[in-house]
Amino acid sequence: MPACTSSFITSLDGHAPLGEEELVELWQVLSTVPDPRDRRGVRHAFATILTLATAAVLAGCCSVAAIAAWAGDLPSWHHHRVGVRRRPPRLSTFARALAGVDPDVLDAVLGAWLATRTSAPAGLRALALDGKSARGARRPDGSRVHLVGVLEHGSGIVVAQVEVASKGSEIGAFAAVLDRIDLHGCVVTADALHTQSAHAHYLHRHGGHYVLTVKGNQPTLRARCAALPWSQVPPGHVEHTAGHGRREQRTVQVITAVHPRLPFPHARQVARVVRQRRHGPTGRTRLQIEFVITDLTPEQADPAQLAALVRGHWGIENRLHWIRDVTFGEDHSAVRTGHAAATMATLRNTAISLLRATGHPNIAAATAAMARRPERVLNLIDRPHQRQHHEKVNLE
Repeated sequence: MPACTSSFITSLDGHAPLGEEELVELWQVLSTVPDPRDRRGVRHAFATILTLATAAVLAGCCSVAAIAAWAGDLPSWHHHRVGVRRRPPRLSTFARALAGVDPDVLDAVLGAWLATRTSAPAGLRALALDGKSARGARRPDGSRVHLVGVLEHGSGIVVAQVEVASKGSEIGAFAAVLDRIDLHGCVVTADALHTQSAHAHYLHRHGGHYVLTVKGNQPTLRARCAALPWSQVPPGHVEHTAGHGRREQRTVQVITAVHPRLPFPHARQVARVVRQRRHGPTGRTRLQIEFVITDLTPEQADPAQLAALVRGHWGIENRLHWIRDVTFGEDHSAVRTGHAAATMATLRNTAISLLRATGHPNIAAATAAMARRPERVLNLIDRPHQRQHHEKVNLE
């Protein structure tokens, strides 16, 4: 059973407990995360360390050393809001805490907190599931840290994340990461690696739906998709896009009468997506054909909606993975101890999600603004009425 929100600080130095109204909301939430440290010699509440780390990542810090430096530079008049009694934690304290915390528990707690700050989308909720390796991080055996995350298509908010043994173990993480989400009214999009009968059965049992890509890892299924009478099917949706020196046309054909020709559980529709891409400078044209299978009925997803779901899935690459690499330098991070790599990835996910949920479309610009004004970070992780209180105090 977690301790109450002030008991940690009271036991550290004998001072009276901080008033609950003084601490930022995130501190209260993170006080439920189990503290793995030995109680002897503890100087800082575990929630204080985690809150400072989260706030520092919101301000654009990319490493544990940068987190410690940001906490050390935090003006003393803000210390009471994050539970700091005397001085902020040192680098070694942050390093031990971030390596020792259970990343799954931290991800679940932060995910639940973010859910209270976002509203559910109307209609089907589309979730993109994909894996990413932290290239600079290594485990003691030399293997890379591989993480599987779930991103909401519309909002760009990260819903859940788990660490897996290796990229080859990503299939086994499908259920582990989705177990944290209420899948009723959700459609999960995933690449061909997850086009597995077991995954389709899992989603059906939990009230969810799927839109899965069919490629060479399922040769029989792909051959049967290709053998369908596509020449007799008119285009259901055509769209044109231009950018980065190229023009692309996507044509979507859909067949709804899939039984008994396709041996895949609960399948209702198959889509054939033809991408014709023309590169401006060279004039070279590239043709790509992709098959997509789904258990959504035509009433739930017409050809245009299926095209949007397929296109929206790859948003996880540039709306999450790219930002973690470019803005937060994840691939250059060489943290190795304990769970530090997975924990840092969770903090980055939280920063990206919270900034998007509060109306910041440009994550790099938002973190730069947060770095200039620490009070903006603390107001972001606080309750709305507390933000108004502190803004009033500052104005006075």
